[in-house]
This record gives sequence, C-alpha cells and structure tokens, in this order.
Amino acid sequence: MRILLIDDDPLSLKAISGFLTHQLGHDVTECEDGSAALKSYTDNPVPMVISDIRMPGVDGIELTGYIKKSPAGRFTDIILITGYGNMDSAIRALRAGAYDYLLKPIDVEELAAIVSRVEEHLSLLKENIDLRFHFETKVDQAAGEVREKYERIRSAYSKIVGIGNVGIFSEKMRRIREVAEKLHQDRSLPILIEGETGTGKEVIARMIHYGHGDITTSFVPINCTAIPSNLFETELFGYEEGAFTDARKKGAIGKFELAQGGTIFLDEIGDLPLEIQPKLLRVLEERALYRVGGLKKIALDIRVICATNQSLLQKVKEGKFRQDLFYRLNVGYVNIPPLRERKEAIASLARMFLLRYAEKKSRRFQYLHPEAATILENYPWPGNIRELQNTIERVVLLYDDLEVRPEHIRFLTQGSGDFSGQELEELGDCPLEPGNIKLPADKLDLKSLEQEIVNKTLLKFSGNKTRAAEYLGLTRSALRSKLKE
Repeated sequence: MRILLIDDDPLSLKAISGFLTHQLGHDVTECEDGSAALKSYTDNPVPMVISDIRMPGVDGIELTGYIKKSPAGRFTDIILITGYGNMDSAIRALRAGAYDYLLKPIDVEELAAIVSRVEEHLSLLKENIDLRFHFETKVDQAAGEVREKYERIRSAYSKIVGIGNVGIFSEKMRRIREVAEKLHQDRSLPILIEGETGTGKEVIARMIHYGHGDITTSFVPINCTAIPSNLFETELFGYEEGAFTDARKKGAIGKFELAQGGTIFLDEIGDLPLEIQPKLLRVLEERALYRVGGLKKIALDIRVICATNQSLLQKVKEGKFRQDLFYRLNVGYVNIPPLRERKEAIASLARMFLLRYAEKKSRRFQYLHPEAATILENYPWPGNIRELQNTIERVVLLYDDLEVRPEHIRFLTQGSGDFSGQELEELGDCPLEPGNIKLPADKLDLKSLEQEIVNKTLLKFSGNKTRAAEYLGLTRSALRSKLKE
C-alpha cells in the first residue's frame, strides 16, 4: 500500500519509514512538513497518511482537514501521532476526520496492527462504494449467473468431452438446441448447417452427434478447404493396394470408414470440388462406398453433417454446386443467425469467456462494466462468436482488473485491430536484445518464455503469421511448429 508519512523529526521519520518499508513491505513517501505533504498528496493521492500533529506551518489537524475536503479524501485514511499528555489534540484529530491516532513513543506492533486495520477498512469502503454505484448492475449480473447455472444444468450434455462448455443465452439459440436434440434421434438423416464464419457451426454439429452425452462413438471433422482437390477421393473414401503410384501396400481407410458408428462432419462443404460431388451423393443415397481401386462395397453406418458459411442455394444457381446433392443434404437443415442478430446473448457470452480466460491466465476479471457491455452489444461482430472470444482473450492478456471497462476494448470503437502504443506497453513492448536482458534470480522457464514471446508477437501483428515469422526471424513452417508445440 502507498503511504504518505509526515514528521518534522528526521530520526523519527526515518525509523517509522524503515519499518513500514522493510518490515511491512509498503511504499512510503516521506515529508518533513505539512505544506510539502499537502503538495505531495494533491499531486498523487494515497490511501493512507500517517502524520505527526505538532509541526511548523500546516500541522497534522489542518492537514487532515485539507485532505478530507479534497475529492480523493474519502478514499484516504489518516493516522495522527500525538504525545501522552496531549489527548485533547487526539480528540480534535478524530473530529477533523482522522481514522485513528498513535501515541508517542511509537510501538511498532501497534503501528503494524493499525496499518492492517486501515487496509481492511479501505477494502470494505471500496467494496461498499462499488456496490452502491453498481447495485443494479450487480443484480443483473447475479440474475445472469442464476440463468447461466440453470442453463448449465439444463444443458449438462454440453459439458462432455468433445463439446466443452457451451453457453445458450438467446431464444434463437435455444430453438436451435431443440432442433439439434430432435436431429440427434435419427442418424440416417443428412444434415446441413449454414451460418457465417465464427457462429459455432461445429459446436452445433457436435451437439447433434453427442445428444445428451450418452454417445461414445467417433466424431470425425474434415475441413473441405484444407484438402487438395486431387486427394479428396482417397481422403474421404480410402484406397486399395496398388490403386495408384506410391499407394501403401495394404491400402488405407478413408474418413467415412473412420467414422463408422459415429458422425462425419464435412465443414465448408461449399468448397467440395464438382467432380467429387456425384460420388458423395451416391454414398449418401446408398449408405455404402467403394474404396479407390476397390471392388468390394463397404456398408456405412454413419451420420453425415455438413456445414457452410456460403449459401449453397446461390452456388446451385451459379452452377458451382450440384442441385441433387444440395437437396439430398438439405433434409435436416439448421441456420445459425449471426451474433449481431442475437444481441441479448453478447454480454453473457462475453462474461463466460471472461471467467474462462481469467481463470486460465490467473487474472482477477469477474464482471463487465455496463458501458463496456453496451459497446460490445452495439459492435457488429463480423467474425461472430469467434471474434468475441478472441476479443475477450486479448483483454485478459493485456489487463488485470475486476471488470472489463470501456478503455479495455477501445480498439473495437477505433475500428482497427492494431495495438495502440499503450497496449504495446502492456504487452511489454521493450527491446529484447543481447546485453539488455536481465535474468531472474532463481530459475528461468525457457519454454514458457518462448511461448509468451511467440504469443505476444502474434498479437502484435493481429494474428498475421507471415509478419510474425519475419519479426521472429523464423520461417513460416518453423513458426507453425512452435504453435503446434
């Protein structure tokens, strides 16, 4: 705690300051008269002042009056020092607004005890003020917590391995959850999930697969944009020995066979090559496949879920997606609305992410300031839930507070993902170069240090891996390896 100590006796000043600093670990500012102390406090208010009463010029009682009348005075406790024979002064000090007094000569145990009481009093004072000014917010947040607990109980299935913690905070998403529960009952139905990037399409797909948590079969996800067009058929359907040059001796099973008894999730199905689409349609209709180069029909017992951030109907009209495959996939249909169309869920989702990352990164964050919640609710979120999650993670990385305040998310209102100068300072934007590195006294966790450097570099360049790799003097593949580690 920061303490302003005033005493016109240099020996007494140094003795008390030394005890407060070295024995109790406080940050002490020393002054030898009331005038200097008043200027110091005006420039930099502190939570605790310890002052002798009798001093030339501005005495301790006058100083107490000045401080208590100042804007910051309500947040400062003042302890005055008086002699045994001067109890009248002590009484006047308390009337002037002092928290307590000490008798000379100073007993260090009594001094330690009174400092401890001041810390506790200031903590309670701050909590009381916080509750008074944020009462309605606290009530709303408490109600939100109750709703969240209810949702966790009602949505217990979302806590199983493979889904993780899922927050359902809007009526639209509650209806989608109900649809997912119904689709879970029939594994023969192909399912198409449409929604913008970052809306949580894979989360809904996992809900459909896992149901109420009684499913232990495989959920096999495939990103159709990540597979080269010439490898699609073998990746999905597998191949037999000798099917092509460099084929394995015993062949290989594809992702469809890997998902036997479970679910195959084809993400970004709109990017599936046209030449593969009729083969996928045949597999869906016959619920069986032939491996590449194979003659044996392999029966399939799988659920097929597809997802896209594009309008497949529009791609059909453009001739970029087969109409018959579209209608086959569109049997079970789920459309996830963007986050901007369910604003009532934004604050609750943000707080869910806030608590998750605060625990993970050992931060104090618990709440959203009402103004910060308003900013979040009015932001369009082009990246949807994924962007919201990344935003909260960025705040938790940069700051450590009890609540997210408007200044923590100013980069949203500034319309730029780049870091401001102050945020770069928070990241520790100081030179790390030979001759300018200080090693810790006990030990150095090199792996954690490397992780933090890589993470902060990615944040510095807003996730651009190419620029981050150049900055770190790495190849892009080397950076990918480090990220994988």
